Amino acid sequence: MRWPSILPASDRAVRTLAVIALGISTACPGVTRADDVLVFAAASLKPALDDILATPEAKAAGRVATSYAASSQLARQIEHGAPAALFISADIEWMDHLDRRELIDRESRSDLIGNTLVLVAPSNSTLAFKIANTAAFVTALGDEGLLAIAEPNSVPAGKYAKAALASLGLWSAVEHRVVAAVNVRAALGFVVRQEVPLGIVYGSDAVSEPAVRVVDAFQDETHPAIVYPVAIVRANDSPMARRVLCVLQSDAARESLLRHGFSVPVASPQRRTGLCS
Repeated sequence: MRWPSILPASDRAVRTLAVIALGISTACPGVTRADDVLVFAAASLKPALDDILATPEAKAAGRVATSYAASSQLARQIEHGAPAALFISADIEWMDHLDRRELIDRESRSDLIGNTLVLVAPSNSTLAFKIANTAAFVTALGDEGLLAIAEPNSVPAGKYAKAALASLGLWSAVEHRVVAAVNVRAALGFVVRQEVPLGIVYGSDAVSEPAVRVVDAFQDETHPAIVYPVAIVRANDSPMARRVLCVLQSDAARESLLRHGFSVPVASPQRRTGLCS
């Protein structure tokens, strides 16, 4: 069997790969100044959020530093005292985790944007089938092919992927073929490098990466609604952090997120807090 560039530590059904070996962003930001507003954001937000924070409106709000990683990793870093001023999670559960511990400002919390879940292949792949066709899905992986997803037990994209596959009766058929990456952008990387024939990522990831193409999209009802909540971290609240939050909740920011492949959340939640109305 041809494995991706990092060999698994064991023959467990789900193979978790090392973050350092993948060379991706972690919850340890680069050099920052004491007056920086540090934003901890889900890895899938990187292309869009980098563009938003480069706008004159964002720069006028203050100097911003970013750290991208899996929402689970970022939430745990905040729980252990990381100096993030804002947190954007790729699911509600990790924001709720911090809320239960009174680590976020509830008044500042809102649902920023949504996303979709898609099955992708390398751009030069000729695979064509519908996800619901279980036999075709397994056949597409071939005798030795693996399926790249984010870690399915804690990382939001992986949890959505597992839920979607389970709802279609596919999880048991492909579980032993799963390579679990530390976040969704890392899962995308396996497909980009053609180390796996298929991967499950967000729709926005597919839009941002021309080296992959969408084979099929998962229906919304196959998985929990994909929602990205944002909130201020109480320990690092400041007027500047609130200005940055309002930039993120602006109409211009939402338009940018939609251009990057994000979507309006299915539940149509309130996306602005009273702080920015």
